[in-house]
Amino acid sequence: MAPSVKLPVPLFEGAQSLESALYCRRSRRNYICKPLSLQKAGQMLWAAGGVGKSGVAGSNRTFPSAGATYATEIYLAAGNIEGLEAGLYRYVCTEHSLEPRYKGDIRSGLSEAAYGQMFIAEAAASVLLIAVPQRTIRRYRERGVRYIYIETGCITQNIYLQAEALGLGTVCVGAFDDNRIRQLIDLNPEEEPEMIMPIGAYS
Repeated sequence: MAPSVKLPVPLFEGAQSLESALYCRRSRRNYICKPLSLQKAGQMLWAAGGVGKSGVAGSNRTFPSAGATYATEIYLAAGNIEGLEAGLYRYVCTEHSLEPRYKGDIRSGLSEAAYGQMFIAEAAASVLLIAVPQRTIRRYRERGVRYIYIETGCITQNIYLQAEALGLGTVCVGAFDDNRIRQLIDLNPEEEPEMIMPIGAYS
């Protein structure tokens, strides 16, 4: 397996206020062909699910999780990112790094699995939210399903706000064929695709 890719150190302060990002937040689908910097890609991943202030492995991330069970794995489907080979990567929050899964641009495959939503193929990359339900259900039983949905919602809003602060576009895509996503990224039976969020410059 290829070595992990260390991401640039994330920024903890930005030029845009939280209030402004909330006010300006939009779902954007009109992406343009412009590469995304590795710094911005890493910043997006940190906002999605990185380690927060005084955080240690397995705790205090940028999103809340019931009982700190953290059912969500975060993946990056990279296609047009400067200094990063196209491929699928798992975000390792404790190292702020990318663990390569396999090479190749899967943006078109994601688009097809999402019933032909072509803007997914046009964005520089997509963040994929993949749930491992048993992490939470093991502790909270059937109530854990609700907690996983809440967790996913918190992560998606983090992505929206960070994208707005960086001048990037994103949108929640929940309409896709689960089985085709499973095959495309070779998920284990216990893993569930939850969300696709394309990211990139927009017109």
